[in-house]
Amino acid sequence: MRPAHRNVGLAQLPAYMARFPSTAWVSLLHRVSGLLLVVALPLVIATLEAALASAGSYERLTAVFSTGWGGLPGWLMKLLSLVLLWAFLHHLAAGLRFVLLDMSHRAVEKHRASRSARWVLISSLTLTVAVGAKAFALL
Repeated sequence: MRPAHRNVGLAQLPAYMARFPSTAWVSLLHRVSGLLLVVALPLVIATLEAALASAGSYERLTAVFSTGWGGLPGWLMKLLSLVLLWAFLHHLAAGLRFVLLDMSHRAVEKHRASRSARWVLISSLTLTVAVGAKAFALL
């Protein structure tokens, strides 16, 4: 008799995800980062439009990171912008990796694909920390 395969329930999801290889994490996070970018796009465009409208509106927008906005503290606004920055950088790095995988048969080999996936995870986090530190004047 063949084993029955069932979908993974929410209760089993943490144990299942603990066994994910780096390639699966990159694929999953590429989808999550793409979703974040699509959802945040109207807010990013509206913010850019407001920032470019006048010097006063630019000052009000930059003050959000110190004083907060709509009851949210400034540190949370910084954290949200860092998450959006990570989404952009991860989506870019993973997208370049997927293009490389499409172009090269050697890149699909298990050890090369695993190494490139780890590179994407490390580089996107490193770039996020570096750009975020520069953006918030920590460097």
